[in-house]
Amino acid sequence: MTSPDTAPVAPAPSATPAALVGWRLLALFYDFWPVLALWMLVSFAFTLGYTFLGHHDPHQNIRPFSLLAWLLWLACWIVAGLYATVSWHRGGETLGMRPWRLRLVASEGAPPNWSKLWTRYAVGTLSLLLGGLGFWWAWFDRGKLTWHDRASGTRLVRLPKQRS
Repeated sequence: MTSPDTAPVAPAPSATPAALVGWRLLALFYDFWPVLALWMLVSFAFTLGYTFLGHHDPHQNIRPFSLLAWLLWLACWIVAGLYATVSWHRGGETLGMRPWRLRLVASEGAPPNWSKLWTRYAVGTLSLLLGGLGFWWAWFDRGKLTWHDRASGTRLVRLPKQRS
């Protein structure tokens, strides 16, 4: 029997190794597929609305760079953000993070709040739009942190394998 003084303690976030860029990219690729499915549903809803509510020819697409096209892009960005932030809030991981044993934690060890999660998502989006510079930054960062890790006060850690 262990006394309270000798009970095992969960490792602090700083003691857990940061997830390397390769693991992050694998998780991002894996997460692309459920997000793509969500984008298809959003696009389908926009197309139905455009066709039936706008009384347009059903063979016409939404015009590129129109207000409706920009709203579609915004809706897709928000839906992808909901997928990520709700997943991180519920268990610290998305579907793509599970096979690689990645977990999102706040720097101080507590679960990240919604503000940190949306900041992470927004800065991560900017990083991807800039050719992934924020991800590649982790190769040079002393703590192996990305731009979105630093901006949000969170970090991705790689959990050890579970022994059965």
